[in-house]
Amino acid sequence: MSYFQELRRHEVRAGDLLIAGLGDDRHPVGRACIAPDRLGPAIVKADCYRVRLDENRLTHRFAAWALGSSAVADQLSASTRGSTRSRINLEVAREIRLPLPPVEQQHRIADFLDAETYRIDAILALRERQISLIGEAAITRAFDAVAGRDVKGDRKDSGLRWLGTVPSDWRITAVTHLFEVELGKMLNQERTTGVYLRPYLRVANVQWDEIDVQDLAMMDFPPDEQQRYKLSKGDLLVCEGGSWPGRAAVWDGQVEEIYYQKALHRIRARCADLSRWLYYCLLVAEKLRVFAVQGNSSTMTHLTREQLRPQRFPFPDVATQKAAVERLDRAAARDRSVKCLLQKQQNVMVERRQALITAAVTGQIDVSTASGREIEE
Repeated sequence: MSYFQELRRHEVRAGDLLIAGLGDDRHPVGRACIAPDRLGPAIVKADCYRVRLDENRLTHRFAAWALGSSAVADQLSASTRGSTRSRINLEVAREIRLPLPPVEQQHRIADFLDAETYRIDAILALRERQISLIGEAAITRAFDAVAGRDVKGDRKDSGLRWLGTVPSDWRITAVTHLFEVELGKMLNQERTTGVYLRPYLRVANVQWDEIDVQDLAMMDFPPDEQQRYKLSKGDLLVCEGGSWPGRAAVWDGQVEEIYYQKALHRIRARCADLSRWLYYCLLVAEKLRVFAVQGNSSTMTHLTREQLRPQRFPFPDVATQKAAVERLDRAAARDRSVKCLLQKQQNVMVERRQALITAAVTGQIDVSTASGREIEE
């Protein structure tokens, strides 16, 4: 039996229960919240449902917590539809079944969960801030290396507003003078079949300092195209478009024969200069929004070959590049280890938070005596 006697897509007022009719991997369908007191006149969107309950039977606060429990999530999983995002319609939402303890107990459970999840959320926020600080420190470290801040001796103006001064014997030169910059092969429907199907990298495969080869697409690369589009170990791949133009990673050769599509730039050294050094230059420039400013756009959609080739960066001698890259790589490895540990802690806390909510709303723990720490243990 449904306890949602009034469930509509209409105006919202403070204290109403709001249920999400649309979800994804991070935000489950059926999640709920209470409309805040500061809310002014508002209308519910099509994929959100407004609920008003009889508080003498089911309180809004308890219902919001119950809708976030695993018990309701399991109930909804059989009723959702949608291939990329889960969705429930109004009829399904009306039939959601919730636990119904006495109203006094509902208030105690809601108070308990308010307090315990606040503590867990504070820890999660702290871990998120720690991860953010690690990222900020990494960019500062890379900037100092690219600018040669630890190099003693005379300095000169780099001519780059975002960089400032560099050691006086460093070269400031365009990417194209030291590296080949080429785009990959254009994809179309006909090229997804053929005699010479080979794996290739897309924008989605290239993350910052990481190339994901778990989900490789295939395209036809005839023999007369293979030399042009085949990647070599040490090539630097830079995203031309997608959600993050300028994102880059060095190919480490983990797949013996692999190619790349047009939405990626392949940068290959003409001589001894290191693509890994250029990676750090690009990282600093992108984080400082150099390319976006040059494009006079707050949201840059493309970093074209014509934009990338003339970009000027500092280049010390190769021995200095190598020493700096080794220091930065060692620091990056330490950062990854610490971030991995922090993310594991976050995952554990999220799981325990979910277990605590489910245990409380389904009566598995007595909230008058229990502590969330019992669930965590």
